[in-house]
Amino acid sequence: MSGFELRAHHALCVRFFRGKGYSEAFVKNMSAVVGALRAESPPVTLRRAADAVCRGCPHNASGVCDSAEKVARYDDAVLRLAGLADGDALPWSALSALIDARILGPGRLAEVCGDCQWYPICAQATVE
Repeated sequence: MSGFELRAHHALCVRFFRGKGYSEAFVKNMSAVVGALRAESPPVTLRRAADAVCRGCPHNASGVCDSAEKVARYDDAVLRLAGLADGDALPWSALSALIDARILGPGRLAEVCGDCQWYPICAQATVE
């Protein structure tokens, strides 16, 4: 696998994905993305734009999220807290370790995406 372009906040979504989503197409696509990232730890290029996860999302309107302002805020928070920038590339395993060390470990998940509809699932997973 050559790698993925991934919205910065989707690094969190991938970590907590539990087979639920907006639609059957979304779940199928997300399952494939998550499986590839976890199995192969490919290089990931961080973006503040539509990515592999967005392909299956019903909120994706020609490459633009219908909640663009909200997801941009999530992306910015992940980039800031992880000490990364749009366009940075690193292996999934390294990105996942940064997310653990700088966001999840210090308990900053709510600061990133506390108003997301999926936040309760992710927050529960952090205490399990």
